[in-house]
Amino acid sequence: MPGDELTMDGASPAEAAPIAAARQGTDWLGEARGIVWLVLAVLGFHSFVAKPFYIPSESMLPGLLIGDRLVVTKYPYGYSFVSPTFHLLPFIPGRLFGRLPERGDVVIVTPPGSTEDYIKRVIGLPGDTLEVRGGVVILNGVPVKRGPLHEKLIPVDANATCTDYSGALRAGPDGVFTCHLPIVTETLPNGRSFDTVELGYSPGDNYPAVKIPANHVFLMGDNRDRSADSRFALGEPDKGLGGPVPWEYLGGRAEFITFSVDGSSSWNPISWFTAFRSGRAGTSLHALQAPVPAPIPEPVPAPAKAP
Repeated sequence: MPGDELTMDGASPAEAAPIAAARQGTDWLGEARGIVWLVLAVLGFHSFVAKPFYIPSESMLPGLLIGDRLVVTKYPYGYSFVSPTFHLLPFIPGRLFGRLPERGDVVIVTPPGSTEDYIKRVIGLPGDTLEVRGGVVILNGVPVKRGPLHEKLIPVDANATCTDYSGALRAGPDGVFTCHLPIVTETLPNGRSFDTVELGYSPGDNYPAVKIPANHVFLMGDNRDRSADSRFALGEPDKGLGGPVPWEYLGGRAEFITFSVDGSSSWNPISWFTAFRSGRAGTSLHALQAPVPAPIPEPVPAPAKAP
């Protein structure tokens, strides 16, 4: 019967049709379309939700080391012309769903006239008068609280050589070298505290008082004597941020470390795993918040005695 006919390989005509179509080859146009949509989805996520960030310098020591990988969220401050993964847009004033950062936030910033991303900490907000005198930050006439000088030990590896810090590289009893960095803990007026590296005098230790304009922020690196930030001019040779930065140039907020590598990896796949630094994954990049003291109740006056 016609309905019972079979093809040479034993399949009925109805079954043979999709098999023949499959044998015609790969739908390369469909595959390419799928890859394009995947790339667009990744770029969209990186531009509007979060993206990875690599630490290439020591400007945020001691909290961030060369080789740290971070997650940077894009939405906390809204969106601007630097939000897309690739900085291709011209300057566009304002932010969509814009919100100013808080003091102590670690942020990604693109210096005006550049496509390179920096990572710095928010120190001054609009309306503040900020000055640096003898290495001490003065906000609105009040010096930022600084704790006593102490040391923090950083393990030495290929990405943290400690060769630029005189006298800091020391060998322990076991012969293992560590970097002994001089540290001062700063506490901002909102109670958020973080460690800064104090190396003595540097050109950025004195900065004249400046009133921060509306929708601008003043940014500084935690490695105060080795950071090109708002205290220094744009472009060569300082490569700073040129004073208070318009908020349009903020690209997002650093949240936490995903993993960190010590720079020892090679083409050997085994080294890709041995190069991981232990104990850094999951480290939060939010400044510590000191507890807000409870208000002291005013004394209740005793009732007056009858005459």
